[in-house]
Amino acid sequence: MGRGLIRSVGLALCLSLPGWLVLAGLVAWDRLDAAPAWAGAVMLLVLMVAAVAPATFSLAGLRSAIEALAPDGAAGAATPAPRLGPAGRMLWPAILRLRRAWAERGAAAEAGLAAAEAVTAAIPDPVILIDASRRIVRANPAAAEFVGTVSEPRELADALRNPALLAAADAVLRGEPARTVEFPLALPVHRVLQARFARLAGPARDGAAAVMMLHDITALKRAEQMRADFIANAGHELKTPLSALVGFIETLLGPARDDPAARERFLGIMREQAGRMARLVDDLLSLSRIELNEHVAPTERVALDGVIEEVAAALELRAAERGMRLSLSLPADLPEAVGDRDQLAQVFQNLLDNAIKYSRPNTEIAVSAAINTGAAGGTRTVTIAVIDQGDGIAREHLSRLTERFYRADTARSRELGGTGLGLAIVKHIVNRHRGRLDIASTLGEGSTFTVSLPAVE
Repeated sequence: MGRGLIRSVGLALCLSLPGWLVLAGLVAWDRLDAAPAWAGAVMLLVLMVAAVAPATFSLAGLRSAIEALAPDGAAGAATPAPRLGPAGRMLWPAILRLRRAWAERGAAAEAGLAAAEAVTAAIPDPVILIDASRRIVRANPAAAEFVGTVSEPRELADALRNPALLAAADAVLRGEPARTVEFPLALPVHRVLQARFARLAGPARDGAAAVMMLHDITALKRAEQMRADFIANAGHELKTPLSALVGFIETLLGPARDDPAARERFLGIMREQAGRMARLVDDLLSLSRIELNEHVAPTERVALDGVIEEVAAALELRAAERGMRLSLSLPADLPEAVGDRDQLAQVFQNLLDNAIKYSRPNTEIAVSAAINTGAAGGTRTVTIAVIDQGDGIAREHLSRLTERFYRADTARSRELGGTGLGLAIVKHIVNRHRGRLDIASTLGEGSTFTVSLPAVE
């Protein structure tokens, strides 16, 4: 009340000033005596106060009513504030309509923002927003694998240090509309990612200036590399048996056409060479399937003792043909491993098959398993060792045994039907399982192939 009266008097003084100047001029020119002039000035002030006071109090009440409106626009919906004057009552419905419109627009904007954030969160590819200083300000859940949880802005280089990636980010932040770059990521397994940067049309609420989307193109790159490797390596490996087949076919069509003994012998050799090519193609296809999915870790639970026993039972007859015995030493409390059952069966199939091929006749092949716990109660692993009593492998060959088509003894491997891909398949399967393959060998005594796999916790 007091502040409203003071405002009314102040406004009346301002409005009365021109009239007072006129009265003062009349007194100065002797057109009006001082006493009537003073009376007129006071009367003018009183009239002005009476004129402006209702409007002043009405506006003050209107201001109080507006300030009392709830943020959602629910308050004051139909009833004017108690001290709202005539002018305020005229303006109040328009103010309420404006407030309601603002509330509806605000709700629509919030709903749109929530929908946009939901869509971003649902995108399977990582989406990362960076500001003008190249700091990560926001990221969807799929990006957590690469940049972690973004609780506060931090430098992009702290999460992804690749120079080509950072250069592309800087180029877009300087004004380039978009840029795409490929870069490798070494851990936890080697991958190739494609990053696409694009500038945002305007500054975002959180300061984002550009968006970066990551796409895993590892499978595409590996497919390209596998095609190149197939042409280079498979072509070489297939050339020898194909040449033999062509030669024998020409011989059977020519000089040996009427020679039953030669025909029988040549057909046997041709069957052997065709089988060698079939094994090679099967191993190449198996290796390509494994490599395409190597970056996706399996999640199944696998009972390793059952897998090893099944593989050993399937190979027992072949071992017996060479006078060998398969000895299994598997603890009763052997935990399950995290893995793909079919692929793990292939691992032990290849290792035991190699042991049977390259061990000396009438010897024992031992398969043992153990449980290992990391330091300070770390992740448990299951280790399976395949131990043979062969001629051993020279030290200079050990580091290269898992390379495709690498053989320590090429002639012997081909004679025994090896394709040079068995241990490469084992290595890639173990890599996919986030495990480890260790090879130890002593010339004249034998070799030990040890596979370590993460155990189910």
